[in-house]
Parts: sequence; structure tokens; C-alpha cells
Amino acid sequence: MNENQCVGIIGCGNMGLAIAHRLTFSGFTVLMGSRNPDIRQHVNFEITSIMDCINRSSIIFIATHAEHYTNTLISPLEHNPTLFDEKILIDVSNQLDRRPDEDEVSNAERLQIAIPNAYVVKAFNTISSFVMESTTAGEPRSVPVASNHSLARDKVIMLAREMNFDSYNGGSLRTARHLENYTRSLFPLWKKPLIIAIVVICIWLTYTLYMKFISTKTTSWNQLFLHMTNKTLCTSAITMLALVYMPSNLACIFQLAYRNKERRFPIWLDTWLISRKQLGLLTFAIALFHVLITLVLMSPAYYTTWFHPVIITLPSNKNETKIIVQNSLMTWKGELASSMGILTLLSMSLLALASIPALANLLNWREWRFIQSKIGTFTLLCAIGHVFAMATPRWIELGFVKSLTSVGFLCVFFPLITILMRFLFWLPCFSRPIRRIRRGENSKTSSLSIL
Repeated sequence: MNENQCVGIIGCGNMGLAIAHRLTFSGFTVLMGSRNPDIRQHVNFEITSIMDCINRSSIIFIATHAEHYTNTLISPLEHNPTLFDEKILIDVSNQLDRRPDEDEVSNAERLQIAIPNAYVVKAFNTISSFVMESTTAGEPRSVPVASNHSLARDKVIMLAREMNFDSYNGGSLRTARHLENYTRSLFPLWKKPLIIAIVVICIWLTYTLYMKFISTKTTSWNQLFLHMTNKTLCTSAITMLALVYMPSNLACIFQLAYRNKERRFPIWLDTWLISRKQLGLLTFAIALFHVLITLVLMSPAYYTTWFHPVIITLPSNKNETKIIVQNSLMTWKGELASSMGILTLLSMSLLALASIPALANLLNWREWRFIQSKIGTFTLLCAIGHVFAMATPRWIELGFVKSLTSVGFLCVFFPLITILMRFLFWLPCFSRPIRRIRRGENSKTSSLSIL
């Protein structure tokens, strides 16, 4: 669009001034409309009355609260019904007091009903005034643009791109309901994964406390805050990691049973699949916390079986002072467990980095799938190896029956089932039918009849 074109802004608050700064920085001429232009003078922008701003501008940002629409926009129509004819009104407002219902009419729709001759466009309501004004706030933010008028929507999309925003077609003005609802939500995709993580941690904390303080009574309460917490984090991390990769196994089972890809998964499985990214990031946070506590506690006093014992003999017939330096090397168990833990953390870090949108966009589909699938499986395998390295000597010592109730065996049981199922579905007898189903082919092979 023409950068010399005058863009109007009704409202001189934080958002209005931020939009004016961004437009001026992008090379546009800005005209701001205010109810009190005499006391709103600004050095960089021309501030005039609302009526003058509307008359002189063809594209107008409405940077006022929705409750002021009647006084500032709708009332002047009584004296001049053609005031907004073919004007593009960009509504940037949001609901203030509460989160609206999905079927409730949005502010933009109300504005379009009140001013039918105008082209109302919903955009920029997902951008804060800080991001709008700052030119160093990171990579370009996404701006959905919604309107019932395609030409007006296309003009606003081009305007947003010239303002260095990644704008795209957001559909009809009905989409404004979702856009306004989105700004009132607080991490909607994180609620269920966070609840799952808390439940997993609480279960393992309860069982660990029972085993260490009630069943065997081998641990002092002084070690509750770090040592017991670390054991809980270890078991929780590997359980959460298995929860990330189990739903894909269940999806394979359902697809083989349905024999097509069109039939929807159950709601619980669909929600589980959508939550895998959040579950994975929470798993990474728990594992990182576990590693940090382990580094703090790394000593023969806490990890006795990780280090060779040092025996010091002092002759009783000598009355002199000696300085004795203890040099204790790691055992095979300590080195193997440490190496498996390091590999798990490194590969998990790669998975976390690949989940960042800016980095994920640099990968093609095959690269992204290789990282999330193959390296993810390797991560789970290393985590299982870490637990086996730590717990196997203890299992041999306890015997088969008692080892079944140990923390180490119980925490690795679910991950083992998960990894075995992944290997099972990689076999040609399963992978080929699944591939055909996902391609939309109607397979008649007998391998489908096994379920």
C-alpha cells in the first residue's frame, strides 16, 4: 500500500501511541483523533478531533475500549450517516472484565452491526503495546486478520507486514470471538499437562517416602529436602518421558483397529496427543532439576555404591599427627549411570530445542520427525539404561520377589512397555499396514486381521 497514505488512530492511550510509533517508524503518515485534542498535543504526531481524523483517513485504528464506541463512533452517525462509508476500521480491543463465551458476539461484530457501511477488521488485539512500540522485541509476531470484507482484510494484511508483523488471513469476522477469547486465556495448553506432572510427582513422592521412612526406615528426615526430592524427580522424569511417547503407540493400535485414518481417536487420546509437547518440556524441566540436585549431592556419603571404598589404617603405637587425603574413584556402576544420565540429558536438550518454533521452522518435515521420533526413542532408551545401571545391583541383592516392589523396578516398568511397543510397531508386519493407512490406502493385507 502507499506509505504516504494517512492512517488514522482514534484513541491516544498506551495502545494508540504505540501504534502511532510503529506506523511512523514504518514510514506512514499518522493522524491521531482525540476527544480533547488541545490538551493532547504530541511532538511527533498530529493530534486532531475525532471527526477530523475520520474524515481525513481511509484506514482507521480504533484504539479505545469497547464501551466508548457509542460516544466516539456511533453517536456521530446521527448527524452524518455517510461518515464511515468505505472506511476500514481496525478494531484492536479486547474483553476487559471477564472471559467471553465462545458464542458471545465480539466487539468487532458489534461495531460492524452498528456501522454497517464501514469495513470492520479485527487485528492486532493479540499484540501488547510494548511489542507494538518496540522494534527489538524479538522475531516478528503473528497477527491474524479477520473481516467479512476480503479487500479490506487484504489491505490490513499488507499494512501489518509493512509494520514488520507476520500477518495472515484469519477468516471472517466471526473469528474475532476466538481472538478476543484467546487474550483472556492463561496458558490453556499447559493446564492438563501441568496437572498430570503434579499427580505423577505426588504419587512417586508418596511411595518413596513410604519405602524409605515407613517400610525400611533406612533414611533420616534430614535428607528429606534434597535426597528424597531427588529420588522423586528421577522416577517422575522417566515416567513423564514414557507418557510423552506412549500415545503414539496407542494411536497405532487404534488405526490398525479402525483400518482407516478418517475415524477420529477417542477424546482422551486426542487430548493426550496434543499435550505431548507440553509434557515433554515439563519432563525436561524435571530432569534438569534432578541433574542439578545430583551434582550437589555427588559424594560417597550419598552415593555409596558409586565410589570405591577407601580403607585407612592408623597404627595404634604411633603418637604423631598425619594428614590423610582420600582419593576415591567411581565404580563401574557410578560411571555407567553417569554416562547414561548425561546422554539422556543431552538428547533431551536437543528435543527441547527442536520444540522451539523459531528453530523448528528451520527443519524440514523429515528432520523434525527424525529428532522427535528417533532421537526421542533414543532418549527414552538412555533413561531406561540409567535406571538399570543404578538399580540392577540392588535387584540382585534383594532377590526377584522383593525387587518387584522397589522404586527402581516400578519406575522403569511403564517406560519398558512403551519402548517395546515402539520397537514392535517398527517391525515390517506393523509398520507397512500403518503406513498404508496413513496414506489413505485401503489395505486388504491379512496383517490387519491380527487385531
